[in-house]
Amino acid sequence: MRITITLFFFFLFVAVYGQEKALVYGTVKSDDGKLLGLVNVATKSGKYGTVTKDDGTYSLRLPLHTKVSLGFSFVGYETYWKTLLLDSSKGQKVDIVLKRVSEELGTVRIEDKYVRNTNLVRLDPKVVDRVVNPSDRVIAIIKTQPGVIANNELSSQYSVRGGNFDENLIYVNDVEIYRPFLIHSGQQEGLSFVNSDMVSSILFSSGGFEAKYGDKMSSVLDIKYRTPSVFHASFSGSLLGSSLFVEDALNKGRFSYLLGLRYKSNQYLLNSLETKGDYRPHFVDGQGMFNFRISKKLTFSFLGDYSNNNYRFVPQTRETDFGTAMDVKRVTIYFEGQEADRYLIYFGSGSLTYKPNNRTNIKLIATAFNSQESENYDILGEYWIGKVSTDFGSENFDKVIRTEGVGAYLNHARNKLNIDVKRLRLIGRWNRENSFLQWGLRFQNEAINDRMNEWIMIDSAGYSLPHPPDSVGYTQPSLQADTPLQMSERIHSNYILNTQRFTAFLQNTWGAEENIYGFSFTAGMRVHYWTANRQWLWSPRVSAAYHPDWERDMVFRLSGGFYYQPPFYRELKNIQGDINPQLKAQSSIQFVLGNDYNFKIWDRNFKLVSELYYKYFNRLIPYTLDNVRIRYYGDETAVGYAEGIDFKINGEFVKGIESWASLSLLRSREDIAGDYREVDGVRQEVGYLPRPTDRLVSFSIFFQDYLPVNPTYSVSLMGSFASGTPFGPPLSPKYMQTYRMLPYERVDIGFSKEIIGAHTRKSSGFLKHFTELNISAEVLNLLNNYNTSGYIWVTDVNNVQYAVPNYLTLRQLNLRITGKF
Repeated sequence: MRITITLFFFFLFVAVYGQEKALVYGTVKSDDGKLLGLVNVATKSGKYGTVTKDDGTYSLRLPLHTKVSLGFSFVGYETYWKTLLLDSSKGQKVDIVLKRVSEELGTVRIEDKYVRNTNLVRLDPKVVDRVVNPSDRVIAIIKTQPGVIANNELSSQYSVRGGNFDENLIYVNDVEIYRPFLIHSGQQEGLSFVNSDMVSSILFSSGGFEAKYGDKMSSVLDIKYRTPSVFHASFSGSLLGSSLFVEDALNKGRFSYLLGLRYKSNQYLLNSLETKGDYRPHFVDGQGMFNFRISKKLTFSFLGDYSNNNYRFVPQTRETDFGTAMDVKRVTIYFEGQEADRYLIYFGSGSLTYKPNNRTNIKLIATAFNSQESENYDILGEYWIGKVSTDFGSENFDKVIRTEGVGAYLNHARNKLNIDVKRLRLIGRWNRENSFLQWGLRFQNEAINDRMNEWIMIDSAGYSLPHPPDSVGYTQPSLQADTPLQMSERIHSNYILNTQRFTAFLQNTWGAEENIYGFSFTAGMRVHYWTANRQWLWSPRVSAAYHPDWERDMVFRLSGGFYYQPPFYRELKNIQGDINPQLKAQSSIQFVLGNDYNFKIWDRNFKLVSELYYKYFNRLIPYTLDNVRIRYYGDETAVGYAEGIDFKINGEFVKGIESWASLSLLRSREDIAGDYREVDGVRQEVGYLPRPTDRLVSFSIFFQDYLPVNPTYSVSLMGSFASGTPFGPPLSPKYMQTYRMLPYERVDIGFSKEIIGAHTRKSSGFLKHFTELNISAEVLNLLNNYNTSGYIWVTDVNNVQYAVPNYLTLRQLNLRITGKF
């Protein structure tokens, strides 16, 4: 047998290397004369190959008297194929010039001269195609930005610099976008509004944004959909969903359209959760954008969206281990009942844009938004708490050896919400020499019809101070020990609210020309009035940037202003569901000091951005956070602050494609007015406590790479780490909610193969219609980390309450195919 194997490899070696060969050598340049290093030089079969040196030279030995196709490929350039038939052992010189492609892989755009002097960052939409994440791809990119924190891969929600999910603005084509309001867990979330196939521009700010953006306190995401000029279509399909997209321009560009259809089902992911059952999520979204150029100066555009998100769940069993290494407990739950949720959204926005000249732009926008949401569930959970053996030598190892508690709980909800928003907005832009003036007016009518009836029944009375951290439990004598099942929590509301809002802004930027060293300055004022609480809000905001004429390319920025957040739907309700329409807006004063540094390493472009910020909140509405559900204390107020520093470095860690890493440090605290506690019979003021989204450290990375000898093979990696947020028993005072969840740690990785694209030869037959075709394999949660989204609380025979973690999804494999034509 050993002799046979030896002979096999001997003949294989002779077959491969025994042929007479000749040397092929030369230089590879770009079409602008630049010598190109790391260019892939390989035969079509992949049997022979090399890469060019830094000076663009290469050499490769190929067999004599054999026709071979030699390919030259490099990221961002068209692949060039040369057919050779070597008939002389002296070799042959082959010099190659590669042409740039218009749609290059991972175009690295380190500097954007228009936005560099602001707190906005521009992200490349082409990077979105290489994102590895089970949720929305555009939002997944946002989650990797400095100051942004997300701890739920099933959700598109994120918090920024100590704020919550409600404090983030999202615009699409100058229209503010809402998300469903009743959702309380990530698995209920459907598709986010933003369709990544339609995006042409992504701008994001983590704070200190200008007066032209609306009344929120944390961040702004400004999306622009593209205006097509030629026909283009694409599709994608995976184990998590599919999408179709088409765009075209007709009648010499006078009429153009974008059409996108998306389907998502995270059933495959949900099957990895510890709660087993029948998951049936179905999320469908259809969007269309139509542009009609009436004249050279007048254009009409319409953007429409229909979204139908359905989530059905019949739970069966759940088994979760918790505790410490020496005191392991296991809770086993058997369920009865089901959940059926539906979130239906209609959206339409028509705009008329008038451009009398190249310097002036006036836009009138009419928008209608309607959200019809319903949540219905009755779920009975009967649980057993057991002591698990940790004796490795015992036959009962990892088995329950003693029952320590039996109980039950019943969750019930009949929630219906209808929100109807109609908006009329007029905005203008006037670009003068060394000045850029922007202004806007908006009228908005809101009609809210809310009916909620939600309660939880448990087998003990209320919650109290937690037990020591080794059990994350606490003890309290039962107030009604003879009652087997008691009402623990109830939310009830039934109201109709119809209100109007008026907003306006005016801002101007001086020193707006490109490539000018020195100062630029922006000042603006924003005004808001709401008829419900009759409150006028005046929000002045300023920012300045200094670009010194140094050898090192740096920009220094300073911004500050007043940022308000008037209440909408969730903020108006307290924990019990009672509405307070007179509730005043949350308010803050914010300052951001930043530095933007462009530099080169290895003759490649890099950018380092650092921002130091401080936010003082002179009026806050306290809230609790469970999974993605926010519940406000509508009848309480607080003061607070958030302070921290963010860093981001991005650039060509791998030549020709962009990657980045972000690091953030944060401290966020609040002091609730009138919050006291008893200590040894003495009433003491509680003082400052961590806010629900307080995280000391967060880190994220997006990294891309490819095989230098064959760039049709590439890899993308996304990783995140975020330290734990505070939590505590439900319905307990805020000063009890200071325990910390475990850190969120996740890595997703994807491997992609380009079948058709910039680095392959043109195909024939049916495939010739494709401009790109890629297949990829993605490993979600590569390290199989047990991340926590929240807790359920159970009671043992000693009336000790335990927080049992709700774990998120575990390691899963996803397959994806994408194509463009």
